Order: sequence, then structure tokens, then C-alpha cells
Amino acid sequence: MRHFFIEKITDYARRYNVAPTQPIPAIKKKGELSYLHWGLIPSWAKEKSIGNKMINARSETILEKPSFKRAVKSRRCLIVAAGFYEWKKVGSRKQPYYIFMKEHEPFAMGGIWERWVSPEGEVIESAAIITTSSNKLIQPLHDRMPLILKKEDYEAWLAPETSEEELKKLFVPYAEESMNLYPVSTLVNKASNEHSDCIMETPLSGLG
Repeated sequence: MRHFFIEKITDYARRYNVAPTQPIPAIKKKGELSYLHWGLIPSWAKEKSIGNKMINARSETILEKPSFKRAVKSRRCLIVAAGFYEWKKVGSRKQPYYIFMKEHEPFAMGGIWERWVSPEGEVIESAAIITTSSNKLIQPLHDRMPLILKKEDYEAWLAPETSEEELKKLFVPYAEESMNLYPVSTLVNKASNEHSDCIMETPLSGLG
């Protein structure tokens, strides 16, 4: 609440392993927290399932792609998080890592959102997380990372009048010196595992 200047939060639950198609906390309007379906469902979609393929949007093409360009111009949001996972190939398996801010502060990933109405009248507000190239900390794990915004850029991100040129200046990797990571258990590989053990540091000794 302090970090994002939110006056009131309802229905908040601490999460440790949020998966696509589940609700994610987001700020569509300054000072208000809401929950969006993770997986963007364009307003023109015939079926809800299209969102399963649109959990992320690349910053390099988001302003041109038909599925995203309208949303990025007028429906941007802040996806609220305290950390995220990425996987590194180690031998024949993938080792998960937990990535977070060094001061353990919450942060915002740049997102876009849409409002979809099904043929039966069901209304779903959904979102996709924007990605950019990885910084030096994350490069050994993956060549992509979420677009993490500086606190001073939150207002510009949410403002509909922010120009495309101004947006492009924000499409950069977050400074690696402000972030940290460590290996965690493969518990996170299963979405039903939803407890604090998911973010506990796990030694790499014995991995082949």
C-alpha cells in the first residue's frame, strides 16, 4: 500500500506461485488495486481460451501486433509482484530461480489489459506481462525478462496521454545491480504448490 499509494485493499491473499490463467494483482488506475485474469483475451476474441497463448507480449513488437497495439496505447497497467521465477537448464533438468529486488521491495511489471464479453455475457478483464531483453543478472538463465518499471515511471505508464516515443524509452531491462536471485526447489514447477517453501533458497549441491 505504501509503495503504490493504495488507500484500500480488499480480497488480498499472499501468493507464492501464481500461474497463467489465474488472477494477478494489477493497478489499472492510480491508487486502485484490482485482479486480472493472466492471459490477455482481446475484445474481438470468440473464445476465452485464446488468452492461454497470450500471457506475455514482447516490447519490440507490441506497438504493431494487432492483438496488443490497441491495449498498449490506452489500457496499460502495473502488474504488482515481490518476485518472479525463471528456469536454467542444468544437465537434463531445469533448475528454477527466484528473482527479486535486493531490498525485498515490491515492484511493478509493465502490463496491458483488455475487457472481454463472452457470447453468454460473461465479463472478464485480462492482462499480459510485457517482456524485454534480459539484464546481465538474468542472461545466464534466459534471454528475456519482464519489463520492470522504475517507481518514478509508474504515473507515465498509466497515463493514456503518454506518447509511443515516451513508451519506447521505458522498454529497457531493469538495472541488474538493484536485483538478486537464488535457486529454489522444483516445488514451483507444479502450480498447485502454493506456500512459502516455493521461495526458500535451495542449495545447488548434488544437481547433475
